[in-house]
Formats: sequence, structure tokens, C-alpha cells
Amino acid sequence: MKKIPLRILSYNIHKGFSSYNRRFVLNSIRAALHLLHPDLILLQEVVGQNDAHALNHPQWPKSTQFEFLAENLWPHFTYGKNAVYSGGHHGNAILSKFPILDSENIDVSTNPFESRGALHALIQLPRDKAQLHVICTHLGLLEKDRKRQIEKLSQRISYSVPQKEPLVVAGDFNDWREQATRTFMKQSGIEEAFFYLNQAHARTFPSWLPIFCLDRIYFRGMTPISAECLTGKPWSQLSDHTAIIAQLNA
Repeated sequence: MKKIPLRILSYNIHKGFSSYNRRFVLNSIRAALHLLHPDLILLQEVVGQNDAHALNHPQWPKSTQFEFLAENLWPHFTYGKNAVYSGGHHGNAILSKFPILDSENIDVSTNPFESRGALHALIQLPRDKAQLHVICTHLGLLEKDRKRQIEKLSQRISYSVPQKEPLVVAGDFNDWREQATRTFMKQSGIEEAFFYLNQAHARTFPSWLPIFCLDRIYFRGMTPISAECLTGKPWSQLSDHTAIIAQLNA
């Protein structure tokens, strides 16, 4: 059966602000994403509502941030609300050029101070009955919490993703010690695209001088063709993370 090439991008957009919250840059983020127009985008720290920012920033969109970014290119999207606060909330989102058949936001929080989630979507690919499982996540700041969250993700994959169906797990893993890939491989049989092709993880944080390898695109049941960390302008002037993009054939 002929493989389907998919360009998949993962990006922590820092709620639409540049590093250190100096500038509101959501319009520039949208322009950069539209120029690349990948098939799927997995977003972290995307705002569903923030009443204070809407009042203080004239360019704040009237819709949610994920709807604003998706407009005209990604007709299908889903959002997982994680962090809820007075006057707003933010979380993870998936934008897709292909129909989203189903989605569920899984709570992977491990302490009362960090609300973390994994947004699991089932996507209809442009091939008869072909489906792709996509999980967008943002893990915790503490290593002990990340270990428990990876276990939760592995359990979710084991129970909900058939071995014969392709899978992508991407997002901000906060894995500065680079422990997650070995654990994921052992528990779920998934591999990381950049590491698979380059024998190293992509350096994605901070965007203006990337040192730490925090952002990943994991896969199973697919063939990695390319993987790139989007450094330099304009990406270095947008979020505090750089975006990563990979082509995977399903």
C-alpha cells in the first residue's frame, strides 16, 4: 500500500508572546506557520481565553488562539483545556488538514501546582479507512513528575492505540536530561524522529540560543524522512521555544 507523506509540526507558542513576554507576537507566529502550512500542527501553551490580555493587547484575536492560527488552512482542530485561572485558560491544541474523528483530553497532572494534559485525537487520513493517532502533550518541570506522566502516556497508548495503527506523540517534554526517549522506546515501542535521523535530539530552548532539547516528535508505525529544528529568524524572535517539524510517511 502506498505511503502517505505527512508534515507534522510541534510548537510551544508561549501563549503568543516572545521570550520574557516582551511582545505579543501571535500574528507573526500565524504568518510563520501559514508559510510552512504543514499537514498537522501540535501546539502547547495555546490560550483558549484570557480576559486580561484581551483588554490589554489591541491585536488579541476575537476567537481563541487556536482558531485564529487555524483559519483558512486547517479546517479541523481540537483543544484540551489544562490550566484554568481567573478569567481564562490555556492548554494543548491540534490543527489538522484532515478530519478529526474523535478527541479526548487526558489529565496527566501529578501535583496540585501544575495542570498537565495529553490531547489524543484520531485523524482520518486521505486513504480508505486509514487512521492516525495523534497525542499532543506538555509534561511537567520536575523529573519525578515526568516519569509518572510518561507512564500514564504509555498506559494510554497500550490501551487505546492498536499496534497496526500509526501513532504520533509530540510536544514540549521538558526533558532537559534527555531521559524520555529511552523510556518511551522500552514501554511503548515509539521512537523520536530527530533522534532517529540525527542520533541526537533537537535543541529547541531558549529560541534565541537553543541549548536544551525539550521538544520532540515521537512516532510508531511510520517511516521518518526528515526532521528539522526551525532556528534563526523569524522563529528566534517569536516564542521562547523553537518549532520542530518532521516528515513521516504513514
